[in-house]
Amino acid sequence: MVPSDTAAPPLDVDQILADPGVRIVVCCGAGGVGKTTTAAALALRAAERHGRRTVVLTIDPARRLAQSLGLNELDNTPRQVKGIDAEDSGGELHAMMLDMKRTFDDVVLQHTDPAKAAEIFANPFYQAMSSTFAGTQEYMAMEKLGQLHARGEWELIVVDTPPSRSALDFLDAPARLSRFLDGRMLRLLLAPARTGGRSMFSLVTASFGMFSRVVQKVIGTQLLTDLSGFVAALDSMFGGFRQRAEQTYRILQARETAFLLVAAPEPDAVREAAYFAGRLREEKMPLAGLVLNRVHRPAVPGLEAPASRAAADQLASAGGHEGTVEVLRAHAALAEQAVREQQVATRFTEAFPQVPAVSVPAQPADVHDVDGLRTIGAAMSRDRP
Repeated sequence: MVPSDTAAPPLDVDQILADPGVRIVVCCGAGGVGKTTTAAALALRAAERHGRRTVVLTIDPARRLAQSLGLNELDNTPRQVKGIDAEDSGGELHAMMLDMKRTFDDVVLQHTDPAKAAEIFANPFYQAMSSTFAGTQEYMAMEKLGQLHARGEWELIVVDTPPSRSALDFLDAPARLSRFLDGRMLRLLLAPARTGGRSMFSLVTASFGMFSRVVQKVIGTQLLTDLSGFVAALDSMFGGFRQRAEQTYRILQARETAFLLVAAPEPDAVREAAYFAGRLREEKMPLAGLVLNRVHRPAVPGLEAPASRAAADQLASAGGHEGTVEVLRAHAALAEQAVREQQVATRFTEAFPQVPAVSVPAQPADVHDVDGLRTIGAAMSRDRP
């Protein structure tokens, strides 16, 4: 656990996972801090220890979660994880990986007729946007979360947020979409479709004619035509996009959601976590705690680094005892690293002293199976070693 001198109250994730009023747990933080492993461990513990029908949604290109859960692959459909120890509790664990293009396609199919959907799918701009455009993955993660919540099939949804450049992208996606839908450029692009389907380059108004000629010079006639067709085809769906995004945003502000910040004891990761904590507070979203991953702990906490190094030097001078000397020096290095990590963690806990925190020890190897996930889950709970 994070030491008491940081003024952070202890976090026990079992209190969150066992609460029937909590239906969504969102793991967020910078990339590379262990969000995927944390989300999988939480979902597994919720199913095994607390008997909850749980689904974990991950956005993980490396597919580590699939390997950890013993599945050959994950896709856009929740799949039940077999072989977990939930017989006595009655829980279930399901897992899925976000496929942003498939999710976008499903939204189109759900909210338009087959002919219009085929037109949208064939549009080159849609093909690019649904696969590679910045922000699409974050928005589709929000879309998929809203879909899972609306289905009502799971007692708990655990979300592993996208590995974005900024962890805030997940929260900002709905707002960015709304700004795009309400933007002046979009209204100009929609003007021909809303005036009877005339040519993209018709002079609907003098201002639009000038605008289209300028844009045509910059990006080319074909791309502008593709973009106009894409916007016109999706015009009838835009209201639904915005409405669902706003509804999911309200769910994230509700009592049924718990945000867990995940960080490593590194300056950039802790800085990102602190920034995210401030943003959650501004948006009145429920921050449940901080999980500090990959924390190093010396085996003998009472033996400080200077004393350990001095003892190693004395033994080395006396000759022999090579094994003991190496152990003492290794302990000194680890103790110094632990102090540095604690100093980094204190930057967060001093800024947010009321946010509960727990540290998870660094593991000797990458987590690659269910037993490893259980170890991580226990470290975040009252069963911590």
